[in-house]
Amino acid sequence: MSYNEGTTFFYMARLQSASPMLSQHLLLTVAEELKLPLSQIARQAELGQLNGGVDLLTIQSTADTALRLLDNYALGVRLSLEPQQFDVEPVSVSSVLYDTGQQLQSLAKIYGVSLELSIAGKYGPVMAHRQGLQAALVSLGAALIEALPALGGAPQLRLQLATHRSRYGIVAGLYAETDKLTNQALQHGRKLQTHSRQPLMNFTHTSGAGIFVADAILRAMQLNLRASRHHRLYGLGTVLQPTNQLQLV
Repeated sequence: MSYNEGTTFFYMARLQSASPMLSQHLLLTVAEELKLPLSQIARQAELGQLNGGVDLLTIQSTADTALRLLDNYALGVRLSLEPQQFDVEPVSVSSVLYDTGQQLQSLAKIYGVSLELSIAGKYGPVMAHRQGLQAALVSLGAALIEALPALGGAPQLRLQLATHRSRYGIVAGLYAETDKLTNQALQHGRKLQTHSRQPLMNFTHTSGAGIFVADAILRAMQLNLRASRHHRLYGLGTVLQPTNQLQLV
C-alpha cells in the first residue's frame, strides 16, 4: 500500500480543513461501505473453521478492495490539502485504463462481471496526475462492479473501461448496459450524501462510497465526474485536456 496507517489517520484527523466533498460525511460513507467487505471476510473465516476450507482468493480480493478504498480516500485528502505537491504531467489514458482493469479484475470475477477495454484510437497524452486519475477510476469501477448485479437490464454483466474524444477533450470512463447512470441521479446523490445511507439508490444498494471517493479525488484535481455515453453504453467519467504538444498537431 502507498500509505501506512499513521499517515492515513493523520490525514483523516485533518479532514475538517479539506474541501466540502472531503468531509466527515465522506468519511462516514467510507466507514459504512467497509462494513460489507469486513463482514464477508469474517464470514469466510468462520465458514473455514466450520468446514475446514477457506476461499483464500475471495478473502484476498475482498480485503484488497477494502484497503484500496481507504488508500484512495487518503490520496484524495492529500490532494485536497497539498495540491502544490501533485504536479500534472503527460499521461496516456489508455495505459491508465489498462492498469485500472488489472486492479479490478479479481473483484469483477467475484461478482461475475466481464471487464472490457475500449481504448483503440489515437488520442495522445493528456495532462493529469496519473496516480490520482487511476485511483479515481479504480474506486469508481469497484463501486460499479458491486452495483451491476442489482441494476439488471442486461443478460450479461459487463463493464467497459473506455476512452473517446469529445468536443470538450478526451473522456475516460466506465460504462455498462444500464440507463440509470445519469447526471440527474448523480447530482441527486450528492445532495443526499449527508442525509441518507444510500444516497445513490438509482446506482447502487450500497453507500456508494467508491463513487464519492472518485468524485472527491477528481474535484481535488480540478476535474469533474459526470455521466457519459460511449457507443450504446451509459457510464460515468471525466474529461481530460490533451497536452499542448498534441493541440499543435
